[in-house]
Amino acid sequence: MDDQSLGRALTDIYRRLLSRFGPQHWWPAEEPFEVIVGAILTQSAAWGNVEKAIANLKRAGALSPTKLRRLQLPRLAKLVHPCGYYNAKALKLKSFAFWLGNHYDDDLNRLFAVDTDDLRQQLLSVHGVGRETADSILLYAAGKPVFVIDAYTRRILSRIGLTPEKDSYAGYQAFFMEHLPPDTEMFNEYHALLVCQGKNVCRRTLCPRCCLNDICRFYTLTPV
Repeated sequence: MDDQSLGRALTDIYRRLLSRFGPQHWWPAEEPFEVIVGAILTQSAAWGNVEKAIANLKRAGALSPTKLRRLQLPRLAKLVHPCGYYNAKALKLKSFAFWLGNHYDDDLNRLFAVDTDDLRQQLLSVHGVGRETADSILLYAAGKPVFVIDAYTRRILSRIGLTPEKDSYAGYQAFFMEHLPPDTEMFNEYHALLVCQGKNVCRRTLCPRCCLNDICRFYTLTPV
């Protein structure tokens, strides 16, 4: 496919998913710092368990950079216990809180004013922040047009037969960002819809009910 055809194909997938599932209202949070905390806690965790951990932090009055820095690590680990890997995630939260305080005086407006590429590199320097987490913070908290790639996205696109030349996080991200307009709202909704599709439909036994099955090579080539 040429670039225009790829852009049309990706847009078609987006429209089909939006028609099937409707707006996802993602990221579910009351303010940007909560988005950041959720992005760290959701690593290798179901969102329902992340919500329990965030609820614990709210009840403890600990959902702020200052409170996270002051909280003893064992206490913080206990609060985020529901989302798994709680000792590691407690350390990641404290690391981010100290980094935000040291570099930006806890001012998220200053943080989000940084150029996107520079900010991404800064986030990646923080302990526990990988590419997907950094991009989730950029898109959902900072409102920057960065496409988030996860395992659901890679699986869905590979099954359809739309894959980048480089089978990597960067390759898939460039595939979306080079063939779609830099639209924060669309990137937000598109990623959320792909997650919804991956969690609820993109399984072998559910292929006949999929809104993408007529363009999916996996469906056409695999007995169901």
